Amino acid sequence: MKKLLHRPLVRKGGIVLALLIMWEAWTRLGDVNPLLFPSASQVLASMIRSTASGELPGYAWQSLKVLLMGMAIGSVGALVLTTVAVSTRLGAEILETLTAMFNPLPAIALLPLALLWFGLGVNSLIFVIIHSVLWPMALNTYTGFVTVPPTLKRVGQNFGLCGWRLVTGILLPAAFPYILSGLKIGWAFAWRTIIAAELVFGVAARQGGLGWFIYQNRFDLNTDLVFAGLLTVILIGLVVENLIFKWVERKTVLRWGMSAAH
Repeated sequence: MKKLLHRPLVRKGGIVLALLIMWEAWTRLGDVNPLLFPSASQVLASMIRSTASGELPGYAWQSLKVLLMGMAIGSVGALVLTTVAVSTRLGAEILETLTAMFNPLPAIALLPLALLWFGLGVNSLIFVIIHSVLWPMALNTYTGFVTVPPTLKRVGQNFGLCGWRLVTGILLPAAFPYILSGLKIGWAFAWRTIIAAELVFGVAARQGGLGWFIYQNRFDLNTDLVFAGLLTVILIGLVVENLIFKWVERKTVLRWGMSAAH
């Protein structure tokens, strides 16, 4: 039992369970309208039914599919920008200027332009996701590149590495903790953006995403399903952060001795 309690995932699971119990107790003991705020058991039951029917997983997969496409394009764009930035002084100034201009700009503010340029469809969603991912990833990756010890750079240059070969052979491995941090930030921004965008765009393909699922059930007064959609958003975020990113961190940063284990 003590060994289990020492595991972070078990402790975090206990925190989530405690929150669900408090939610259930508050809705049962307090004067709460179930139409406005359903109990945890009611929401979980609706979530299980919707998952078993395949409805909720279908909406979730549609959101994740569009998000992954946008993140892939944004990640490649960030890597290209930072490669140019570490290669020339002008490239560094261009990147610093662009990130200063666009990083503070919320992706949600670009929704009207996305509608005008790309219409009501997946391309508009991908556009706003690229914006939400590109600048924080580029900024973090560039910070990682410029903090690489000069000795490592000179070693690579002595072996005849320059440009793209220097980036992939020396800078990328050395700066990977910053890159991983940028990926985490980019994922969080992209996940919030896709849900918010789907609330505005609605169905952008043959099937809508989680945002549309939440919006549609709100109109039908299915509050339990609205909460089920919100819980799904939270659950996916927890899985990606505590399982996928933690696994990547263990296999790379911690194994290479570039960060202290927690």
